[in-house]
Amino acid sequence: MPNSSSISEFLLLALADTRQLQLLHFWLLLGIYLAALLGNGLISTAVACDHRLHTPMYFFLLNLALLDLGCISTTLPKAMANALWHTRAISYAGCAAQVFFLLFLLSAETFLLTIMSYDRYVAICKPLHYGTLMNSRTCATMAAAAWGTGVLYSLMHTANTFSIPLCQGNVVDQFFCEMAQVLKLSCSESDYLSEAGIIDFSLSLVFGCFVFIVVSYVQIFAAVLRIPSEQGRHKAFSMCLPHMFVVTLFVSTLMFAYLKPPSISSPSLDLVVAVLYSVVPPTLNPLIYSMRNQELRDALRKLWEIPSHIRKY
Repeated sequence: MPNSSSISEFLLLALADTRQLQLLHFWLLLGIYLAALLGNGLISTAVACDHRLHTPMYFFLLNLALLDLGCISTTLPKAMANALWHTRAISYAGCAAQVFFLLFLLSAETFLLTIMSYDRYVAICKPLHYGTLMNSRTCATMAAAAWGTGVLYSLMHTANTFSIPLCQGNVVDQFFCEMAQVLKLSCSESDYLSEAGIIDFSLSLVFGCFVFIVVSYVQIFAAVLRIPSEQGRHKAFSMCLPHMFVVTLFVSTLMFAYLKPPSISSPSLDLVVAVLYSVVPPTLNPLIYSMRNQELRDALRKLWEIPSHIRKY
């Protein structure tokens, strides 16, 4: 059996067997990718260009959009290229890069979603202290901490994963290089269990973030229900419900992907779960956040309007 030193490339999961279905998958993935690029690009541009959106909530939303752009750009372009060129190959370095960037972006997004829940908690439960607790320096520091922690987390896992000897072939049962699938190729069960234990510890931190978010929102919803104005309650819910939906979808599918029992694991189930945590959130997040947010919808509408000084000509 080959070991990791002799592996020059990995073979990813083939999404289809026939040429017609491969091309269909290419166009489907291309449509999803362009939709994610357009949605997250519009949100990033709207937040950057509209001074009314220069607030902590939209600053974190801008960071989320950038992470989503990176996440979907890590997985889909290679899958599209493989479908278009009728191949399954990805280089050893390319596989390691996919693992690194995906872990970095997913972990940073988890920390950022936790920070966003704290931001909403302070805004609704401690409004008089919001300006002090969530000033620009604090927001920048928290965002930098999310990105920096994601880099360190990813470096640790990627280095550990690709330092383990791989003797079980080079076939990865996923449409991108997923760390859990690469670990299945390890030579010894002890190496696999060692890294799996680190993954379980990391997922306990993710679960801790999720608990923090849930507790924050329990207090937020309790405070919202005490707001006497129906308009005030509607505005508070419109800010919080999209974030809660995004968190639930992202964290639940991510934890299920790495904690599901081997007895229920199958290539089709693994594929669906991977799509749910790596493709669906980056594509739907712009729609979810803009659908119930009037300020963001107004800013996006302004992007499409022709400035008056241009219309004169």
